[in-house]
Amino acid sequence: MNYAGKYPAARPRRLRQSEWVRRLVREHCLGVDDLIWAMIVHDGPEPAIPVTAMPGVARLSVAGAAEAAKRAAKLGIPAIAVFPHIDAVKKDAEGREALNPGGLVCTAVRAMKDAAPEVGIMVDVALDPFTDHGHDGLLRDGRIVNDETVKVLAEQALIQVKAGADIVAPSDMMDGRVGAIRAALDGEGCQDALIMSYAAKYASGFYGPYREAIGSGKLGGGSVANPGDKRTYQMDPGNSDEALREVSMDVAEGADMLLVKPGLPYLDIVRRVKDAFALPTFAFQVSGEYAMIKAAAANGWIEEERVMLETLLAFKRAGADGIVTYFAPVAAETLV
Repeated sequence: MNYAGKYPAARPRRLRQSEWVRRLVREHCLGVDDLIWAMIVHDGPEPAIPVTAMPGVARLSVAGAAEAAKRAAKLGIPAIAVFPHIDAVKKDAEGREALNPGGLVCTAVRAMKDAAPEVGIMVDVALDPFTDHGHDGLLRDGRIVNDETVKVLAEQALIQVKAGADIVAPSDMMDGRVGAIRAALDGEGCQDALIMSYAAKYASGFYGPYREAIGSGKLGGGSVANPGDKRTYQMDPGNSDEALREVSMDVAEGADMLLVKPGLPYLDIVRRVKDAFALPTFAFQVSGEYAMIKAAAANGWIEEERVMLETLLAFKRAGADGIVTYFAPVAAETLV
């Protein structure tokens, strides 16, 4: 690209001297329409249980989640992403609670859709909240098995959609799961249900606070070589081209929208995915990103609101059509 202009005839600061002109020439803008509210729900009586590692975030009861859906509607937030904290007594090695039509996720979805039908509800498709070993798939002889897990995920997604979920978001990173889910949904007349694929989900160190939030605890049995590891199915942080391969497979299998996770450390992946596929592309500002901002602000090292909005805008500048974030309600109140 040829940038014409030479000082003193060209003075870029002319376009920065007043608020009105900065607004007029701004290339990327952040709005409430860009936000998906990441929300944790639990099945206990307490209206809200604070998450220690994520100040300002709490696990909400089903009734609390319904009220939050009303709040989202009032603020203009388009969608909520629901993540469950499952009681430990309901967990087992097979994650059977994931297939319970009367379980926490389905109950919360129904309550939220009843409370605010105009708000989209996105559900996580993975087994880690439901397994006692904390992995996203089924564990066999120290390994996470792919094809057997995919069958369970397809059934899980179908149950969630029948409960009223608008978007199913497979976050498990099993091969072939998008195609299996699409076939299961279409086969039951649920062809209008959307799939937002975690098409590029990295084996990241930024997920720690989330694991506290949903109570997935320590991992066990990820691989023979490393029994507490998710690297056999989540992507290597050093890889970029691999992300495009993963995305292309999910697109071919029927994904409607794409998600990159984590967010800020992978802005280059967001840009590559958007440029290559031109599909609705989202970024997930994960728990560790949220926690770092909150911790730095609590120590007086940064201005929380300014940094929050700056990071959210960075996703838009990188090419994201929207952001899944725990900051959604606070950001929405700031933006409206």
